Amino acid sequence: MKRPRHVCLSLLLLVTSLASVSSQVNPGVCRYPLGMSGGQIQDEDISASSQWSESTAARYGRLDFEEGDGAWCPEITVEPDNLKEFLQIDLRSLHFITLVGTQGRHAGGIGNEFAQMYKIKYSRDGSRWISWRNRQGKQVIEANRNAYDIVLKDLEPPVIARFVRFMPVTDHSMNVCMRVELYGCEWLDGLVSYNAPAGQQMNLPEHVVYLNDSVYDGAIIHSMTEGLGQLTDGVCGLDDFIDSHVYNVWPGYDYVGWSNQSFPGGYVEIMFEFDRIRNFTTMMVHCNNMFTHNVKAFQQVVCYFRSEMDWEPTPLTFSPTLDDEDPGARFIPIALANHMASAIKCQFYFADIWLLFSEITFQSDTAMYNTTLTPPKTGLPPIIQPEDDPTHKVDDSTTRILIGCLVAIIFILVAIIVIILWRQVWQKMLEKSETFIYSHNQSSSATSEQESSSTYERIFPLGPDYQEPSRLICKLPELAQNSEEPASSSTAAQDGVPHYAEADIVTLQGVTGGNTYAIPALAMDLLSGKDVAVEEFPRKLLTFKEKLGEGQFGEVHLCEAEGMQEFMNKEFLFDVPEEATVLVAVKMLRSDANKNARNDFLKEIKIMSRLKDPNIVRLLAVCIYSDPLCMITEYMENGDLNQFLSRREPEGQLALLSNSPTVSFDNLCYMAAQVASGMKYLSSLNFVHRDLATRNCLVGKNFTIKIADFGMSRNLYSGDYYRIQGRAVLPIRWMSWESILLGKFTTASDVWAFAVTLWEILNFCKEQPYSQLTDEQVIENTGEFFRDQKRQIYLPQPVLCPDSLYKVMLGCWRRNTKERPSFQEIHRALLEIQS
Repeated sequence: MKRPRHVCLSLLLLVTSLASVSSQVNPGVCRYPLGMSGGQIQDEDISASSQWSESTAARYGRLDFEEGDGAWCPEITVEPDNLKEFLQIDLRSLHFITLVGTQGRHAGGIGNEFAQMYKIKYSRDGSRWISWRNRQGKQVIEANRNAYDIVLKDLEPPVIARFVRFMPVTDHSMNVCMRVELYGCEWLDGLVSYNAPAGQQMNLPEHVVYLNDSVYDGAIIHSMTEGLGQLTDGVCGLDDFIDSHVYNVWPGYDYVGWSNQSFPGGYVEIMFEFDRIRNFTTMMVHCNNMFTHNVKAFQQVVCYFRSEMDWEPTPLTFSPTLDDEDPGARFIPIALANHMASAIKCQFYFADIWLLFSEITFQSDTAMYNTTLTPPKTGLPPIIQPEDDPTHKVDDSTTRILIGCLVAIIFILVAIIVIILWRQVWQKMLEKSETFIYSHNQSSSATSEQESSSTYERIFPLGPDYQEPSRLICKLPELAQNSEEPASSSTAAQDGVPHYAEADIVTLQGVTGGNTYAIPALAMDLLSGKDVAVEEFPRKLLTFKEKLGEGQFGEVHLCEAEGMQEFMNKEFLFDVPEEATVLVAVKMLRSDANKNARNDFLKEIKIMSRLKDPNIVRLLAVCIYSDPLCMITEYMENGDLNQFLSRREPEGQLALLSNSPTVSFDNLCYMAAQVASGMKYLSSLNFVHRDLATRNCLVGKNFTIKIADFGMSRNLYSGDYYRIQGRAVLPIRWMSWESILLGKFTTASDVWAFAVTLWEILNFCKEQPYSQLTDEQVIENTGEFFRDQKRQIYLPQPVLCPDSLYKVMLGCWRRNTKERPSFQEIHRALLEIQS
């Protein structure tokens, strides 16, 4: 099974100077504005190569500020290949920077200058400057297209720096002005460089695996010196190091690796340099353990410590328990026993032919000195700077024990607080998004834009190239609150498909328990002028056999109908003898239903009467001349697809032994293709189903499939729906991220649900989607799709699913709705696989 790339988790602890700091960083969380727009970065910490005028000096280059003439502008016109002009920011301490934002200058309509492109240089010491490159080696970053909008760009890989320079780039002579912001968090690790042998190349029968540190920012000849790279980028490698689908790069990209054939001593030596003397408690090493490819975690590590000028004579030795059963990658914690050091040199001994690392982090306290603390000017917690001649160093064993106990207590308390706060944040986010999702039938009033000046609010852009509207930064917890109408006409125009906020909804939630089609207003207008093209059916010819389900105002019954052929349109042919009864489903509205429910029921009849497709359940007749109102639809003799498949097994030896009925892979594809065909028909009408799943597909003879909408009304499937505070239910395990968080239902969200339905089919409906996750965790996972930081969890590839078909499924689950395939493309792909 392929798992999505997971990111190393971190716990950002705000504790006293005696506390131990957990230094693993999570690029998906470390996204706080560092103080340009908020004012925490002081004017004296912002400089530039030149300035056009006093009113366009460097201090005015703050994102979303209008002081002075509204931006920093260099003195001369920027020319192609001229990188002499720059805007520089001093953060006063090392920071982990994951995101940058830029904006042009409009100065109340007087100016119209902006940078279309720029490069970034950074430095940790102010003397050695490094050019940032993305994972494909590209330096130039696409920037603004007008003077107003904020453009946010993820730095992949992130950088660790104190100084950052923005350098405008042009392809022709032009005037540029810039306003900027940096996003990230303080680099608490203290690591300023690691020196190691250069990564090597692994030659496998099917792959050449490059295990070099491709983002290392130091010197690389035969070894890596004075730099940082993939071992400190906050991202852990996959269990299968050959898998490279995340960034579309070469196999082995996530790891730095070495072969024991190149190291006669049997070990790889890595030296870590830190910003100052620290009291080290733990080193965490993320290792690959894919022993099937001769890769194992290290057998032993021997670490030497340097506190002043000399290395301590006695090293620390640690031997982890080797694992020959689980090939999964893992963090190995190494207790460093409170050693005081400014450098650590570790020798990692091979346990097999290959040694692969993807991340190494440290937990430490800054060494305590008799010193005067000067608060930094970034608005962040102070950093203790050692004096040239320290008068006292904490090395007393009793003191260390007391500090260790205090650290443990604080860590536990802070962890509990963080968990409680995290749960509260998610609960508030869920409540806000729920309020928005179910307000679509009410009139929306425009609300004033609410901005926050908090320094510590994180930024979650809607994509790596997301362009923010002027003076608006979207944050996930406030999404529903600050965007009461995300489904505006402009959004719809971009999608090309009407969605529920601008559709005439057939609200069947309170009628029979189903809530199927979202109908565009245009389509409803076309239907409004036509009479219902179905016959009235005599109730006495209906024989009730079974109650299939019920809703607030109605019920669904399985019935036999006599003489149905006489009431049917000539174009519809039954595959039953003329005198035989026909199995039908009867939706019945209770007599106590209110006026709105009756109107919705009649509206559904009108819509269903116009749906004519071999793979859509047909409306056969109605009973509307007297109460209770009824609509009579097809029902297939083999029931719904979920129950049909769950009672069967794939063809093979196991099925023969159990004597179970079987379904071939070709028949599974045939049924899936029919579902895609039915959805292709609905999408051609701009109809949005909103509850596509195997429970809502009926099975007839010869594996014939017809799409229906009875699933929500059946108690059998109540576990497939998530109830929101007693107000409504949602099939969240089948819903796209934008449907859950934005309340946006389109053909693209139906495409997402189709891929989940296909996943059910290929698993013979033996397992509920995301069965390993609770409902709350499923909703949390949609937040990961929203943030798009490569931490989202996808449904795994079914055993019967070929790679080509799983690729189609992954395409249906793309974050960007425009990148998902159409039902026409899906239908064509299934036919090709079937053939």
